[in-house]
Amino acid sequence: MKNLPTLIFDVDGTLADTERDGHRVAFNRAFAEAGLDWDWTVSLYGELLAVTGGKERIHFYVNEYHPDFNAPADLNEFVVKLHTAKNRHYQQLIGEGAIPLRPGVRRVLEEARSQEVPLAIATTTSLSNVTSLLEHTLGSDSLSWFEVIAAGDIVPTKKPAPDIYQYVLKEMNLDVQDCLAIEDSHHGLTSACRAGIKTVVTVNDYTQDQDFSDAILVLNHLGEPDEPFTVLSGDAGDSTYLDVQIVHYLHQKR
Repeated sequence: MKNLPTLIFDVDGTLADTERDGHRVAFNRAFAEAGLDWDWTVSLYGELLAVTGGKERIHFYVNEYHPDFNAPADLNEFVVKLHTAKNRHYQQLIGEGAIPLRPGVRRVLEEARSQEVPLAIATTTSLSNVTSLLEHTLGSDSLSWFEVIAAGDIVPTKKPAPDIYQYVLKEMNLDVQDCLAIEDSHHGLTSACRAGIKTVVTVNDYTQDQDFSDAILVLNHLGEPDEPFTVLSGDAGDSTYLDVQIVHYLHQKR
């Protein structure tokens, strides 16, 4: 099949449901370890996800929920240390197998590799978190599956800014029409669309009510042959799970 696009994947919420049972739990463990009585509940964390980036999320939380917090003299350094501890706890959760891949993710990646479809990652999560997730769910060689892994603070401005996608385009010498992004959130969709990239969205519990009107296809997940996806908007043709054939179909649509 000719003219298959490069697939650029987000990570958190797209490859795996990492937010509620991964990052949120890890944040709370880091807070407890630091002697803080902060507790990010499931519902509160859903609100905090409006802020992109873990360190940025902590800053926002302090400003909005604990304005009287007796912060250290160097708040930025304090936040960096908290975030570092949080990443350590997150990677422990990953290592325990607490966060599996979402339906269809492994199959799509393996099929893409078998048909020589280029793969890339564009995410705001840290590189160490991406590495841990990939290696524990897909194997130690899985980092080599992706031609570019753009993660964390590699660009100055995070999603919904287009910077992370523009970085991938530049690194891979790609035109926007040669790509298809896979995202799970409005921020992610906006980032990809601002870069000019067509985007498929797979929603999760935190993002299912967000605005995805700019996506070419919105699904509940990528689907499996025995676990078909539900099309929430857009045209998937006769497909019941995302594969290289429907990727080609979506890429060719105008």
